Amino acid sequence: MGIILRFLGAFVLMAASYNSTSWNYIRWVDANWSTQMPLAIFLGLLLAVGFLIYVMATMRSIGVLGVLLLAAILGAGIWMLTDWGVLSLENAALNTWLALFALAIIMGLGLSWSIIRQRLSGQATVDEVEN
Repeated sequence: MGIILRFLGAFVLMAASYNSTSWNYIRWVDANWSTQMPLAIFLGLLLAVGFLIYVMATMRSIGVLGVLLLAAILGAGIWMLTDWGVLSLENAALNTWLALFALAIIMGLGLSWSIIRQRLSGQATVDEVEN
């Protein structure tokens, strides 16, 4: 359940920042910057903290190679579904949602990696303490 919640948190963070509808931070700031500047900066900082948590945890747990491998797997899956005729990449809005979904999977798995690894291997993960 925790892994799903971490993925949903990443998806909400990504979709709140930008999506193909008019309900996102980027478009809201573009329309309201002059009248709501303090709120725009406050919300932007909250989103930045959320991204910092997810990106740092992902980089620490699976690293750049893991991110690239996950992106390649997701890209190959989308390619396969497109080749089979299940998906059509002609819709720009759908492409945006697919990209958000893929990035949310990567960030959700990155944040959950120690739990996944522990369940798969049976070994607990501990942080190294430097002297």
